[in-house]
Amino acid sequence: MWKKRLRISKLFFAAMVLLMVVSIEETKAEENFTPEFQKGISYVVWDRDYYNSESSDETLKKLAATNAGWVGLHTTWYQQKYDSTDIHPTSVTPTDESLIHAIKTIHKLGLKVMLKPQLDLLDSSGGEWRGSIEFDIEEDWQAWFDSYTNFMIHYAQLAQEQGVGMICIGTELTAAATVRPDLWKDKVIKSVRKVYDGALTYTANWYDEYLDIQFWDALDYAGIDPYFPLVDINDPSFKQIKNGWKDWVSQIEEWQKEINKPVIFTEVGYRSSTGSAKNPWEHMPGKKIDLQQQADCYEALFQTFWDKPWFYGVYWWEWGCSVKSGGSKNRGFSPQNKPAEKVLKKWYKKKPKRK
Repeated sequence: MWKKRLRISKLFFAAMVLLMVVSIEETKAEENFTPEFQKGISYVVWDRDYYNSESSDETLKKLAATNAGWVGLHTTWYQQKYDSTDIHPTSVTPTDESLIHAIKTIHKLGLKVMLKPQLDLLDSSGGEWRGSIEFDIEEDWQAWFDSYTNFMIHYAQLAQEQGVGMICIGTELTAAATVRPDLWKDKVIKSVRKVYDGALTYTANWYDEYLDIQFWDALDYAGIDPYFPLVDINDPSFKQIKNGWKDWVSQIEEWQKEINKPVIFTEVGYRSSTGSAKNPWEHMPGKKIDLQQQADCYEALFQTFWDKPWFYGVYWWEWGCSVKSGGSKNRGFSPQNKPAEKVLKKWYKKKPKRK
């Protein structure tokens, strides 16, 4: 009997040692990770080969001239409807060759890459979007996560080979991200970590998502798309726009204390038209051009967050794929050739204060 007890004690001791080793390794990993402030801009095309063009190369040179340090490089795969389980590239998904060319071009310009593989629906006729992806039975959940994990592994391997600095493992998948955090940890994140040793983040929607994500602890940065409404009028002053951040900042800071992760704004932008501070998430521009409102929105965000000790950068939506994008007659999101670009350059020359 005493020999049996001794064997059990040895097994228990061995298990405890293993747990301690794992705990120590996790602690070391956390200690070795140093967050980096990211002066980012989003760059996206919906074309197989455009990233591989001279025009794209010239556009990226213009982007680098803003004093940015990071590029959020997008590629998109699709599923048919919100309850489909097959995820695949289409004719508008950039080829791997095209994507690799863009990564190499960005690196030659002295910038780093956050690779952002994104998922969208081919059929949203019922009003659904990627945030609606959800299933009623476990078998469908497992099938979808298998497909999604394969999608992420494909780009994680590419990112590892090309020296990409960070991967965003998902964007605004509100229902899937909040309902099944277990499968994000056990399937997606663990699988990506096996083939990729760079930093990981996830992009949570500002509305009904970022506060409810339960897998921030498994990532390096917590990402938000902060399209928060800042005012309730179409033509606000700069002071009104900046004051509109006060309540949202308190909410973000309370959340950040709970998760204890560096925060980045993985995508945010404002149209250069009326109503952009009121409904910043809307892609349809307002009726009137308002270049100053866009510039004021940029300035207000920079002033509000730049020196927050937990804030580690922003990726502005979006840099157009042509050097002629934007301009004084454009009402869309691009800051190119507008006053907002000057605001961007001014702030990206600065260094955030850190203790």
